[in-house]
Amino acid sequence: MTPHELAQYMLNQDQFSQWMGIKLIEIREKYCLMEMPVKQEMINGLRTVHGGVTFSLADSALAFSSNNTNEASVALHCSMNFTKAVRLGDTLTAESVLISDTRKTGVYDISITNQHKILVATFRGTVYKIEKKVTDL
Repeated sequence: MTPHELAQYMLNQDQFSQWMGIKLIEIREKYCLMEMPVKQEMINGLRTVHGGVTFSLADSALAFSSNNTNEASVALHCSMNFTKAVRLGDTLTAESVLISDTRKTGVYDISITNQHKILVATFRGTVYKIEKKVTDL
């Protein structure tokens, strides 16, 4: 499977990413670009997007970029910085880029921007390669 076919295979099984409305925009080996519309049920008590939603978008980007070569990886450590509030009606874009790759781990930087290309969050995720194929799980 190509990286895009593998990412689509994963998305077809990922009910949570589907619920979030994630669309795969560009998939290359160990890279992904995806977008997600902000829905009413994602809004918190301060009338901004719940931080967990933004974190989940970044986590999905990490998963789709780190697993699209059929080398199964799971999150080992993740950290996020929120730089701007996200509101109802926004469309978020997450871009995941590999910055370090070893035999057992990978480190990815994910930038999340809104529809105006304004940075709303940054995320760094480390994955552990579990020595299995995505398609065998």
